[in-house]
Amino acid sequence: MKTLIKIHPTDNIAIALVDFAAGSEVVFEERPITFLEKTKAKHKIALDDLNVGDAVYMYGVLVGKAVKPIKKGGLLTTENVKHQSHVTTGKTETTSWVPPDISAWKDRTFMGYHRPDGQVGTANVWLFFPLVFCENRNIEVLKEVFEKELAYHRPTKHQLMLRNLLKPTSGSELAKEEEPEGFFNTIEVKFITHQGGCGGIRQDSQLLAKLLAGYVNNPNVAGATVLSLGCQNLQIDIFKKALEAINPDFQKPVLIYEQQKMGTVEEMLSTIIKDSFEAIKKADQIQRQPAPLSKIKLGLECGGSDGFSGISANPALGYASDILSAVGGSPILSEFPELCGVEQELVNRCVDDADAARFLELMRDYEKSVVDAGSGFDMNPSPGNIKDGLITDAMKSAGAAKKGGTSPVTAVLDYGEYVTKPGLNLLCTPGNDVESTTAMAGSGANMIVFTTGLGTPTGNPITPVIKVSSNSELAAKMSDIIDVDAGPVIKGEKTIEEMGEEMLEYIIKVASGEIKSKAMLLNQNDFIPWKRGVSL
Repeated sequence: MKTLIKIHPTDNIAIALVDFAAGSEVVFEERPITFLEKTKAKHKIALDDLNVGDAVYMYGVLVGKAVKPIKKGGLLTTENVKHQSHVTTGKTETTSWVPPDISAWKDRTFMGYHRPDGQVGTANVWLFFPLVFCENRNIEVLKEVFEKELAYHRPTKHQLMLRNLLKPTSGSELAKEEEPEGFFNTIEVKFITHQGGCGGIRQDSQLLAKLLAGYVNNPNVAGATVLSLGCQNLQIDIFKKALEAINPDFQKPVLIYEQQKMGTVEEMLSTIIKDSFEAIKKADQIQRQPAPLSKIKLGLECGGSDGFSGISANPALGYASDILSAVGGSPILSEFPELCGVEQELVNRCVDDADAARFLELMRDYEKSVVDAGSGFDMNPSPGNIKDGLITDAMKSAGAAKKGGTSPVTAVLDYGEYVTKPGLNLLCTPGNDVESTTAMAGSGANMIVFTTGLGTPTGNPITPVIKVSSNSELAAKMSDIIDVDAGPVIKGEKTIEEMGEEMLEYIIKVASGEIKSKAMLLNQNDFIPWKRGVSL
């Protein structure tokens, strides 16, 4: 088993695959290396002496600079290395691409829900949501009514535990966990709330309208019930125009109610419940049918990353992404702050020069807004990232970008824009896990794969989210949230390609409804819109 790895031939640092004590000696690339400090797995050491100002390379790209001397075998830390990345001003070459062998995949199908506009869903959801936060309470009331009466969520083991604590009984009379008995066959009823729609600048409401329109247009959604107060910034007309802009041929049922025109809350909720129930019954009649893999729009996400994410889970997902691109599917790479440092590679992969220019413009504008707020992309690694070996933003970014594989970039989209082109799409979102997954679902992702090295329970109300661990220890420790373990790559038991194919097989099973991802089983329905502007 390997104990030390260098990712790219030009790198001058290596990653420890196991823990090393200070003074440990290994032979690496036919050279003796002595570990000068205690080095935990996932952390990096210098392969040569580094002087102050020397560049640090990983994945073949610039990821930092030494701010203190680092001897060969010395541990890289936030004290001796700071963020530095290559400055990209435009396209320097057009990257050629050799797609993977897709002979085993080109005729594969999944069982999905076909929509009138040609999109295919991996789920069949009726969605309730408000246009403004003032309607959140009414959404919560509707959620309680529908979920209780449709038996989606019988008492959980924790509710039963509290019930037994409140009313102590003999052991034989303890309340027991029950299996839910759903009223419907294929439809799921989901509810989202948010804190927007009014009170901020008008641009915030317009962006929220685009996001919500994207959710309704997402092929996983069969129809929606929308609540409006009436006086808010996000008017019904703005939402309708946003929906028409995304899909002029939109044909799904959307029920919209405005409280200030309907009288009492009781009258409004009664009407909503009756109307929605009838519409949901019709949507429940939609059945799964075969669809080509080209109908999958796959969101690529990472969160709670560690020092192994960029060498196991992310590149394996990148290989699955490349296969999907090659068969006509649409992978989506987002989290623009986590692409800092790899801009040149992505620019060179853009098919259209206009997309290359737009990507750089979006990156510059985003970074400027961050700097104006008193921060910077170089402050992106979280304490958890740093603890597990990701000590600069460029280092984190270089590993995060591996999710996007090596395929050409066919489109660059701003937040709220909808994916329409096959091939790899770049979508401008924050690096925040939930804001990013929220945005990808709003741009049409009907599946999301989320890699993690530390563990995170993130899910989405309309799009299945699959969790992939970068290491086997996490998969064993948090087995209730991890679907696929990429740890065998670290242990040398599987190649990146084998792991990527295993992921794609799992994606197909979840997309077909054969199995539910752990986030779905946990009913993890996270939704956080990105608020770009300020409150007024």
